[in-house]
Amino acid sequence: MESRIVTPGPYRATKLWNEITKYFRAGMPVKKHRQNLKSYGSCFTATEAVDWLHELLRNNNNFGQEVTRQQTLQLLRKFLKNHVIEDLKGRWGSENVDDDNHLYRFPTNSPLKTVPRHPLWRRSSTENVAKEKDRGFKFPHFSRRTPKKSDSPSDKENIENLQDEILDHKKDVLVHSRELSQEDVAEIWRNIVLIHLQKILGLPSLDDVLDPTQINPHSVMYNMNNTSKHGVVVLQNKLDDLPHWVLSAMKCLANWPRSNDMSQPTYVGFERDVFRTIADYFLNLPEPLVTFQYYELFVNILGLLQPHLEKVAVEALQLCCLLLPPPNRRKLQLLMRMISRISQNVDMPRLHDVIGTRSLMVQTFSRCVLCCAEEVDLDELLATRLVSFLMDHHQEILKVPVYLQVAVQHHIDYLKKVQIKYPGIEVSAMLPAYSFCKQISTQEFEEQKRSTSQAAMAELLENIIKDKALSLKDKKKKLKQFQKEYPDIYQSRFPTTESEAKLFADRPTIKQPMLTLKKPKFQKLRY
Repeated sequence: MESRIVTPGPYRATKLWNEITKYFRAGMPVKKHRQNLKSYGSCFTATEAVDWLHELLRNNNNFGQEVTRQQTLQLLRKFLKNHVIEDLKGRWGSENVDDDNHLYRFPTNSPLKTVPRHPLWRRSSTENVAKEKDRGFKFPHFSRRTPKKSDSPSDKENIENLQDEILDHKKDVLVHSRELSQEDVAEIWRNIVLIHLQKILGLPSLDDVLDPTQINPHSVMYNMNNTSKHGVVVLQNKLDDLPHWVLSAMKCLANWPRSNDMSQPTYVGFERDVFRTIADYFLNLPEPLVTFQYYELFVNILGLLQPHLEKVAVEALQLCCLLLPPPNRRKLQLLMRMISRISQNVDMPRLHDVIGTRSLMVQTFSRCVLCCAEEVDLDELLATRLVSFLMDHHQEILKVPVYLQVAVQHHIDYLKKVQIKYPGIEVSAMLPAYSFCKQISTQEFEEQKRSTSQAAMAELLENIIKDKALSLKDKKKKLKQFQKEYPDIYQSRFPTTESEAKLFADRPTIKQPMLTLKKPKFQKLRY
């Protein structure tokens, strides 16, 4: 049966549950079975259900090949608990399901769950942006409010009078530069992240996926600016870090058998004991590494884990992992580095008698990475999907996205541009209480973003060219680097090699020969 991709959106976990439930009820073969000398029609054994459901989940694009038979059995037990199936006596709820020949059937009533219609949070992201607009921060492409129109003639007249008054005060204009507080900068970070997330997920609103107040911009800034040479977050408070014995154990397995931090094992099964020690620490954390508050957000990112959307999913997870508290991000980085190395290490002895190394890593650490505060029926399958993708792409996902820093800096520079102030008049007091918003299309937004970025890069190039403090060598080095990163902009500024050479034409490229101090040779004169 062909699977349908459940795209990102509100209550995605509930929609996935309904999707699997419908497929299971529609496709699971039922037939006549005999049990205890009696014949029962339209039923199936638990083993038959596990076989069929396991194959369904592995071939479903929302879950993938990492789903194990044990996880499938756990899902079948949740089906019984939620009355998707029942036993032959009509019992469901508290009974257990084993991988055996006990018979089950489908009830007549629909087991589908109702998708809530109301948003999860009352304060929407648009309200957050409106608050920033009052401070002077403009995010027109992120606003979904209907533009307000002024129908009052008196309002129009006031605006015209205000314009005349401004023209009369032109001679007395004072120029000053806007000062941005730390709180202003933090709110810029918050809104830039929200804008990028909404664009990546392709949602009209993030209201039902993420509460904007839950984003801590200071965590984002710390995760961006405090990293080691390997890109791992460096914590100032060592009490928030992993215990020393856990770090030593992780380093031992990650570098097996070439660990320099611990002595070589002296007994068989040493590596298994070390692995259990690490697993016990992470499994006993009070909260998953991606934290409960971001559960819905990460579940929606899983909707992008398709072959043709792999780059989009990586970019989305880059942003989401930046939202984590620094201690959580550091633990997630070190954990992913370790389990990725272990799963690829051909010299690592088997850590489990039955389960392969990669599957063991995914099954062991999935629930300490992602789970809901209240148990959700598909928690384990969704967590498995996330950890499997993180293992394969952790280097890209957990590195610092430079483009985000550039976007924030551009906006800060824009806000710091020169403004006009009129003596004795507060501009905010002069303007009407209402504001105008113009909604633009996605194509217009993309064109504005591209043109703004190109203009900023062109301005940077001009600054390098005109910087008299730079030596000739440093200027050439910076221009060479700029040409490599932005060849189109560089080509438009220097269309020919002659135009490029002209820049350095007024500077001598060959050193003048030093004055010789040798005595001139005179020919001997004979008389």
